[in-house]
Amino acid sequence: MAETNITPKSKPKPVAVTATPTAFETPKFEMPKFEIPKFEMPKFDMPKFDMPKFDMPKFDMPKMEVPPAFRELAEKGIAQAKGNYEKLKSTAEQTTDMLEETYTTATSGCSSYGLKLIETARANSNAAFDLVGELLGAKSYSEAVEKTTAYMRSQFETLTAQAKELGEHAQKVATDTAEPIKETFSTLGKAA
Repeated sequence: MAETNITPKSKPKPVAVTATPTAFETPKFEMPKFEIPKFEMPKFDMPKFDMPKFDMPKFDMPKMEVPPAFRELAEKGIAQAKGNYEKLKSTAEQTTDMLEETYTTATSGCSSYGLKLIETARANSNAAFDLVGELLGAKSYSEAVEKTTAYMRSQFETLTAQAKELGEHAQKVATDTAEPIKETFSTLGKAA
């Protein structure tokens, strides 16, 4: 048998015809326009309730004459309250003045105590530097021990004297600071 070549006939492909040929052209689509209907909420009438109305009660002061004894008592109470207020005010002013004076005294006392401490520390460090200078000049071990022992004795006596002096100064500062407080409270106690 003889073979025959039968090829199915294919349809020719459509060719786009353009006025100006371009390599790639994207098709242009337009979105269809739909109209969206407007939605309105249905309107409901709210039920109408009458709110209860409350009137504030009216309190009228009775028109009566205050007896003279009560009036006199009230006037005395007011005068006494004014007098007590004046006493309290003067006491507060005195206390404020006393606290200011106490603070000033304490501040100056503490600063003078601090200066004494610095002076003491300076004297002790100078003595220590003098000892180091003497030790560097020592020619033998026994001389160094002798100088160290003498320094220790003198420093013990010096430190004892310095501690006593600082303690007396601290006590003086505390007494000077507390004195105005004692005086103010004694005068306030007598006034009350």
